[in-house]
Amino acid sequence: MQAIQKSNSAVSSVNQPTPHQKPRMNLIHLLKHKEMVFAISSGALMLLAWGIGTWSHVLSIIVYIAAYAVGGYIKAREGIETLVKERDLDVNLLMIAAALGAASIGYWNEGAMLIFIFALSGALESFASERSMKDISALIALRPETALKVDGDGISMVAVGELIVGDLLLVKPGEVIPADGVVQSGGSSVNQSTITGESIPVDKSTGDEVYAGTLNGQGALYVEVTSPAEGTLFSKIIAMVEQAQNETPASQRFIKKLEGIYAKSVVAITILLILFTPLVLGLTWSQAFYKAMVFLVVASPCAVVASVMPATLSAMSKSARKGVLFKGAAHMDLLSEAKVVAFDKTGTLTSGSPEVTDLVVMEGYDRLTVLAACAAAESLSQHPLARAIVRKAMDEGITLRAADELQDLPGWGIEALVEGRKWRIGKAEADADGLPTELRNRMQALTETGNTVSMVQCDGEYVALIALRDNIRPQAKETIRKLRELGIATAMLTGDRSATAQAIANEAGVDYVFGDLLPQDKVSHVSELRKKYGHVVMVGDGVNDAPALAAATVGIAMGGGGSGAALEIADVVLMNDNLERIADTFSLARRTKRIVRQNLVFAACVILTLVVSNFVQGIALPLGVVGHEGSTILVILNGLRLLR
Repeated sequence: MQAIQKSNSAVSSVNQPTPHQKPRMNLIHLLKHKEMVFAISSGALMLLAWGIGTWSHVLSIIVYIAAYAVGGYIKAREGIETLVKERDLDVNLLMIAAALGAASIGYWNEGAMLIFIFALSGALESFASERSMKDISALIALRPETALKVDGDGISMVAVGELIVGDLLLVKPGEVIPADGVVQSGGSSVNQSTITGESIPVDKSTGDEVYAGTLNGQGALYVEVTSPAEGTLFSKIIAMVEQAQNETPASQRFIKKLEGIYAKSVVAITILLILFTPLVLGLTWSQAFYKAMVFLVVASPCAVVASVMPATLSAMSKSARKGVLFKGAAHMDLLSEAKVVAFDKTGTLTSGSPEVTDLVVMEGYDRLTVLAACAAAESLSQHPLARAIVRKAMDEGITLRAADELQDLPGWGIEALVEGRKWRIGKAEADADGLPTELRNRMQALTETGNTVSMVQCDGEYVALIALRDNIRPQAKETIRKLRELGIATAMLTGDRSATAQAIANEAGVDYVFGDLLPQDKVSHVSELRKKYGHVVMVGDGVNDAPALAAATVGIAMGGGGSGAALEIADVVLMNDNLERIADTFSLARRTKRIVRQNLVFAACVILTLVVSNFVQGIALPLGVVGHEGSTILVILNGLRLLR
């Protein structure tokens, strides 16, 4: 305790967490992407070679070779790496072989077109995938590196990793709490939004638990460490995010496996055609090679590849124009399969800013006088509840008056002299037994409807109750209604009290409500919903939502007021915080999936028809190229319908 007394004079500095930049995706970033530059250059060279061919065949061949090299370099390298490291063939090498096969029998432009389309789609897919990589740097940035340790020799700064259970720490006003622990002395309000998502700071006093990564308010706290650095709740949040990031979707593994089987099959059949058709069908080696090259061209999956990316990217572009940013093309497909959406409460379904909903005044007191006195007492406080009271008074045209002898009452409220009278505003629940019956009954009713209730005293007499609530967003009800029409269930996952959560859920029309949750509890509920519904979408805005966003099939972050961590972790960002766009995006995702299926069926039928025709009757290479490229153009145009 002597060390504590020595340190009182040291309580002064304020350290604020560094704000995080929001992710951006624009044309400049796209053009700087190496694969995109190579693909566009390949297309330009192809057009140049086609133009040159009208007057110089040799020079056009040289330019075509350059187009092949520029457009096919990256994909050829990837295919060779797969062949060497995994001893497997993929579509990259198959497309390169098809293009070279076309060139080997004189169809340079057709081969260059195959290279260009494949390189372009690969560049767009690669770019989108890079944007979808989940980054936990924002979470790590919030974790303090040092702590002020208090012992018999005074105060010393130590690394957080050196702390052990039982150490006593000094947490100054405005600093991030460095470790999980219990308050030994002092009092303050702590912003726990990084852990629980609560919009209102929680008052802490002796005996209360605090968490690493939360922001201390205006008072000093002496905290006894209850968990080492690696065992803190904040560290567990980071670990859960990392674990979710490392999980590979089953669909991705299936596509990778199918790609190898398809490539091997086409190569094997091509070799068999070259070697055995002269023996079986009596063809010359030249005729056999021609038929094999036709097969390699028509069997190449260019149309199949174009079936997915143009349609998905068109849908992503349309979404972006409406303020919905997808970080990767795969998330559009996953969104179409989701059957349930889980919402965070604070800052997602609600505005994230408390408002005064009721002012209950005892008989004999003037309502505006009470409100003016409360606003005067709260005018110097930065507490969200205090700001809400001041804002209410200003909205009603009340001129703020000066308050004297302002005193903070840690763990309870505030006290001040206003025009010679002593006013106290604090927790109603703390004095529930002493409240007059009328106020006690009103307090219970207001609490049941999701309000935070404060009691007001004047010269020792109970005079009023002030009820505040974080109201739901105007679009929340309509969003829930639209999702229900689409057959999608909704859930609410929040760190707020169950009674508050239930009241908000009832008003919004949410199907399932889960309150009093820590971040790991949200992840557990997301996992349970996945078991029941298959695919789950999580919508949140805070650091505390990051593990759940990562654990969900698709994570959607509120871009306007969301934390940097939530924006980095999420797969989709609502840039304007417009909840109504969620239902619209579900509809678009489902439409995209229908069009992709149409494209895939059509492309597969064309390839099958051309392959069978080549075996049964034989088709000319130009006809095969026209059929193949024609199907590619058609599926691209079908996908571009999503731009409307």
